[in-house]
Amino acid sequence: MNRIACLGGVYSNYLALEAALCDIARRGVDAIYCLGDLGAFGPHPDRVFPLLHAYGVQCLQGNYDDSVGNGLDDCQCGYTDPRDNHFAQISYDYTLQNTSVANREFLRGLPRRLVIELGDQRVMLCHGSPRRTNEFLWESTTPTHFLEKLTRDYDVDWILATHTGIKWYRPLAGGRGFVNVGVLGRPENDGTTQVWFTILNHSNSGTVPQFVAVDYDYRRLADEMAAEGLPLEFQQTILSGWWTTCLEVLPAKERRKGRF
Repeated sequence: MNRIACLGGVYSNYLALEAALCDIARRGVDAIYCLGDLGAFGPHPDRVFPLLHAYGVQCLQGNYDDSVGNGLDDCQCGYTDPRDNHFAQISYDYTLQNTSVANREFLRGLPRRLVIELGDQRVMLCHGSPRRTNEFLWESTTPTHFLEKLTRDYDVDWILATHTGIKWYRPLAGGRGFVNVGVLGRPENDGTTQVWFTILNHSNSGTVPQFVAVDYDYRRLADEMAAEGLPLEFQQTILSGWWTTCLEVLPAKERRKGRF
């Protein structure tokens, strides 16, 4: 393989998922991977599964997938702030109640990590980090030497992750790299309604990540969230592009980029 597409955090946003998969099909890739958290935040979690199966997407297990698949008490999101946990619990309870038994079984069986060959390079796919599913690796607070140690510890050239909701890329020594592939489930606190996925290209010139913006019917998604009784705060994020929840987990630099 020399060209793959990586999706992060679908968060039940089947409308963005469908738009992204149609875009990927036009671009042409060797494989499509989803790095976990199929459910959460959005409405109708069962609607993402037929799309993933139809396009042959290979999925990993995020913290949400582990919790929903095993019927745990919470999402294992890794939040410490009471307000963040309050909204996370609302999201998790709704997702758990609206995910079918068959899809919960599918989630339960997903791998947590996967190593693939991209050209002559080894690429690890994971959710938060290789060492912990719900670890937050932020651009502003994650040292380069730590990322380089991870590649050495796991004997890979590239690590691709998600979980934070905000895409970023760090080149590492020796032509290696770390990429947060972004998420499809909600905008990344930048005041736009677009969401993101990543294509990783390998050639004789090296390996290069490409972030791809996705436009979708966000107004329809917000209407469906309202019809399902999901919090107004979730709807406002979809409509405005600014996070209204899960803010306390953001480091200072990332939070300053947002409205709140």
